[in-house]
Order: sequence, then C-alpha cells, then structure tokens
Amino acid sequence: MASFDQKLRTLRLMEILLERTDDAHMLNASELCTILDQEYGISTDRRTIYTEMEILDKFGLDIQQKKGKNPGYYIGARDFELPELKLLVDAAMLSKYVFIVNRPKTENETVYYNVDYIHTAIYENKEIKFHYAEWTVKKELKLKKDGAFYVVSPWALTWDDENYYLVAYDAAAGIIKHYRVDKMQNTEILETDRKGEESFQNFDLAAFAKKTFGMYGGVDAEVTLECRNELAGVVIDRFGHDVWLIPQGEDHFKTRVLVSVSLQFFGWVTGIGSGMKITGPENVKAEYKAYMQDVLQNY
Repeated sequence: MASFDQKLRTLRLMEILLERTDDAHMLNASELCTILDQEYGISTDRRTIYTEMEILDKFGLDIQQKKGKNPGYYIGARDFELPELKLLVDAAMLSKYVFIVNRPKTENETVYYNVDYIHTAIYENKEIKFHYAEWTVKKELKLKKDGAFYVVSPWALTWDDENYYLVAYDAAAGIIKHYRVDKMQNTEILETDRKGEESFQNFDLAAFAKKTFGMYGGVDAEVTLECRNELAGVVIDRFGHDVWLIPQGEDHFKTRVLVSVSLQFFGWVTGIGSGMKITGPENVKAEYKAYMQDVLQNY
C-alpha cells in the first residue's frame, strides 16, 4: 500500500501540472523535482517523476510530453469536474486542509481515514469491510446488524448534501448500495478482489444521486407527477434538463421520473406544497396517503 508521503507527492504533482502547465508552458522532470523540494519539502528524483507521470496518465489525467530540444510535461484536456478533484485531494490532505463543520473532531477523523481507505481500495481493486452505525435518541452511534461487518466492493465516492457517500457493490445481495462515510467505523481493506464490475459498466452516478433524495434507500419506481407550471424549474433542478414536461391544460404539466420511493421523497413532495401531486402508480399514491395520515396523527 502506498504511504501517505507517496500519495501526497502524487497529488502535489497533479496540482502543479493543473495550475502551471499547458501547451505553451511546460515543466520538465528536473523542474518538477525542484518545485517539489523548494515549495513543498518533498525530495524526489527524475526517475520517480517519470513513474508518477505514468500513474497520473493511467488514472485519466491527460499528461502530454514534448520531447526534443526543450522537453517537458503539460496537461492537455482538462475534463475533471471540481468534485472529482476535491475527492482526490481529500484522500491524502483532508485532515490538514478541510474542516467539516458541526461534527466532533473524532467523527472528522473517521471521515478522513475512511476516504483514504476507500480510495486505496479502489486503486488496488480490493474489497473493504466496516461496521456501520446509526444515531440513537441518546445521540449515540449504535452499530447496525448487531455489530456484524459489512463486506462490499467500493466503486465510487460522491458528495451530497454536505456528506460523503460510498457507492459499492454488495455481492451477497447482488445489488448496488450506498453508505454514509461518516457512519462507517473500523474500516479495513481486504485481500479479496472487488466484485460487481459488470454492474458499474454503464452506471450513471449523477442519475443515481438524483433519484435517491438525500441518499436514503427506498424501492426504485417510475412516478408520475402533476405540477403547476411555475414548478418547472423545481422539477428540472431535481431531475435534470432531460426530464419530459408534458402540458396538461394551460396551468399544469405532467412528468414521469425515476425515484427512490422513500420517506425523503414523500417529504420532498410535501415540501413543494399543493402545486405538485403524485398521480401514479396507484401503490405509490397509497403509500403517500398513508404517510400523510401518519403525519396528521401527530397534530
């Protein structure tokens, strides 16, 4: 497993290349060694730089190399999204530069280490195991499954509503699941190789995040919503520009969306107000009606 210093060197090189190079501004191996040493206190040699360039290229960074009289490296296409770069940097540097508010220090440290373990496991193509916890009314974390370990194959990390989530394949259940990273405890990287690659070949992480409504699980279903026209922006913001909005008279439209039918989804619909209603399927309408009746019983 790569050491913290090795990971930090790789990330610093990525940062230097992204911020300081393009096709008109290149840096050769000797110059990169000097920058690492003088600005970051990281000693290395040219041969190590060559290896690091191969690692970054294999990861997906568009590393270009000009040979000849004035050789050097530079970044070509820059098609990384900010959240992807943030997750990369967080994996090795989170504990020094990022502070997650409203969370005790011990929980912050759990997130730091878990992000690092998850990235390492993905890079090394290994499964992980961990305990998973939930909050009790006493504001204490209680282990789920009576303290049994969860064993999953990590495939992605995402950021949603101020929290990190692991997206992984559960081989025992044969499905993709997600887990709040801050609720993972005693995480370990296993020697067994990851499973579920076929499930992630055409996996759309953005679509997965949209339908989960705060990343809490439920049964996936296509739900029909009837909305007032002024809610078009709300629907587009939630489900993306590809959603179909079918006019229903002058004041309303209908749309059909894939969602995770859960209390979070019902809460979202309720928060929108009387301008939106679920019109199908019938079983989801019945579940929503029962949800509303339970809410009203509290008053």
